[in-house]
Amino acid sequence: MAKDIDSTTGSTTEPRAKRGQGDRRLREVELLLEVTRRMAGYGTLDEVLAALVEMTTTELNAERGSLFLNDPDTNELYSRVAQGNIQREIRILNTSGIAGHVYTSGEALIIHDAYSDGRFNRSIDEQTGFTTHNILCVPIKTVKGEIIGVAQTLNKHSGRFTKIDLNQLEAMTSQGTLALQSAQFIERMQAIRRQEMEFIDVVSEVTADIKLGSLLQRVMGEATRLLNAERSTLFLNDDKTNELWSEVGQGLESVQIRLPNHLGIAGAVFSTGKAINIPYAYADLRFNPAFDKKTGFFTRSILCVPIVNKHGKTIGVTQVLNRRGGPFTSDDESRLRAFTAQISIALENAKLFADVQAMKNYNEAMLESMSNGVLTLDENERIVTCNAAGLRILKVHPSEILNKPAADFLSQANPWLLEKLKKVSETQLAEMLMDTEVIVGGEPVSVNLTLQPLRSAEGKRIGIMALLENISNEKRLKSTMSRYMDPGIANQMLAHGAEMLGGKNVMATVLFSDVRSFTTITEQLGAQGTVALLNEYFTLMVDCIQREEGMLDKFIGDAIMAAFGIPVGHEDDADRAVRTAIAMIRELWAWNRGRVAEGKMAVDIGIGLNTDNVVSGNIGSKKRMDYTIIGDGVNLAARLESACKQYGAHILISEFTHKQLRSTYFSRELDLVVVKGKTKPVAIHEVMDYHTEASYPNMMDALRHFKSGLLMYRQMRWDQAMQEFREVVGINPHDKAAHMYIERCEHFIANPPPDDWDGVWVMESK
Repeated sequence: MAKDIDSTTGSTTEPRAKRGQGDRRLREVELLLEVTRRMAGYGTLDEVLAALVEMTTTELNAERGSLFLNDPDTNELYSRVAQGNIQREIRILNTSGIAGHVYTSGEALIIHDAYSDGRFNRSIDEQTGFTTHNILCVPIKTVKGEIIGVAQTLNKHSGRFTKIDLNQLEAMTSQGTLALQSAQFIERMQAIRRQEMEFIDVVSEVTADIKLGSLLQRVMGEATRLLNAERSTLFLNDDKTNELWSEVGQGLESVQIRLPNHLGIAGAVFSTGKAINIPYAYADLRFNPAFDKKTGFFTRSILCVPIVNKHGKTIGVTQVLNRRGGPFTSDDESRLRAFTAQISIALENAKLFADVQAMKNYNEAMLESMSNGVLTLDENERIVTCNAAGLRILKVHPSEILNKPAADFLSQANPWLLEKLKKVSETQLAEMLMDTEVIVGGEPVSVNLTLQPLRSAEGKRIGIMALLENISNEKRLKSTMSRYMDPGIANQMLAHGAEMLGGKNVMATVLFSDVRSFTTITEQLGAQGTVALLNEYFTLMVDCIQREEGMLDKFIGDAIMAAFGIPVGHEDDADRAVRTAIAMIRELWAWNRGRVAEGKMAVDIGIGLNTDNVVSGNIGSKKRMDYTIIGDGVNLAARLESACKQYGAHILISEFTHKQLRSTYFSRELDLVVVKGKTKPVAIHEVMDYHTEASYPNMMDALRHFKSGLLMYRQMRWDQAMQEFREVVGINPHDKAAHMYIERCEHFIANPPPDDWDGVWVMESK
């Protein structure tokens, strides 16, 4: 649209025209003086903007006005004040729309019909609900002619905007330019001051953290926030492996990343000690897009700086990605360098603390995991430490033994031990006593005892270490059995004088369970999160098994293998196994409700049960033995657990388990299958007793239709069978088994089986 070139004309005499021009000029002078007076009374940029917009809008008899200033950091025009309903900051690119055109060209515009002008940006009207009819827009210039923004008035109440209006708006905004610049400068200085104070506060707070994991997390969070970036990662150098490593990354799951300290952009910065600022990552040959492909993240810009300690040694690098608003600037690089310089000492301290703590934890874990008791005495023969096994063997609490003189603790029950301690202290030679008795709680305990003198690195005597190995047969046997079964069963076996767990054939019900999509879970949680989840999950599941006096055989990754009927059998072992499986699903669902409420991923499992004769006993070598079970019955239970995925089931049991059941459960015969590696078909049943009305509405009706559909399917009455299975789907659209049978019927209609077809389905997968 062309610029308005209309002008007002008068029909009066020349003297009257001159008087009119003089009055107008006087009015303009008064108005400009009023602008100067009001601007002088305001101290903040918001106040100056508000006053200037109000005065121009009122003077030009417009419906709304706005004033946009340019932000050189983001190349955006921003407005903080606009009359009407909009009381928030609006930002647009300084090349966009009418305002962008005026800013970039320096050319004032009068537009009588906004929506017919191709430069007009309708998005703000759409966001606010305001309708723009006509626009008067002028550039805001400094005394030196530099354009610092634009002023707009919208929708003149009567008539059109004229050249006189344009000149008046230019004059008023020019008059207020000095106040605008002053307010901008003051605001910028205040922002810099706030940044400096914030920087000091952040550094003080971050460097107070001595734990490496949380320190890395906080440093990354602050680096991301300070530079207004999307993601950041801090890599520390591992001197032992020559790798850069990180345990955290903004926006990623907590995983440890390791890479050679000479490769990639991070490696180049670490090797050279020089920062790298890449505005366009994919245009730089040093950038490796493989990690983007792996994570789905898109890297636009990169700033990577070295972390240098007080001795001038590079100990790592800090990398920030994708600055919002454009590439990273030299100011960003300076701020990140200053930040990493301040936190480098804290990082080294935290790393040293982590190394010391790791060694301490390793030593303590090693001692606590030992089955032998370990006690240490200082040079004054005062008991300094005693591990968990030592406390169990001696039947004491830590408060009863720690920091006590050995003479007070041992003098009454075991005076001979004091003589041995004295001898070791004097001779500095070790003493070994095999199969000796120590009186504990008034009762003798058979132990192997070793007394070892302790010396410092300088060879100074610092005390004695006592090593106790409990060789009580009953203790050893009970400890072994308690790993596999409920403690009550272990006590029962010991009470009947069982001395060993030999091999024998027994009828048992084997249970297999497995977590679905476990690989996906591990990828999302990382190593530590996966271990924490499994520990919590296994605790719930093992409690269900032990409540029914089942024996936990082993954990196989995320899978559980258990048995009912060994080493102590019951008449209802099949029912115990089924009740356990139902309880496992119910406990899992209750646990999942809490996890989902916390924003965590739900866990799903499948369970397979089979009853058969199996071989049980201690199996292994002389160095390593496990009490376990083997046989075809075990394999079938495992196959049924795997088949849960195919049928959309949670609990599958074999016909052999189904025949052994004494109680009644909500269940259905699901199929007649030949499992992988077998030739004889087996009927499998799905136990559905764990369902509620919410999880499977009208389940009894669905079971009735499914049973009828299965009968017709085996009679090769495909249409009638499909109708019954569709009834099941109508009741529960999520019934995967019904969907599967509909597909089978459709297949057999198109590809009829032979006349001697017996309804058996061959499972191709394990």
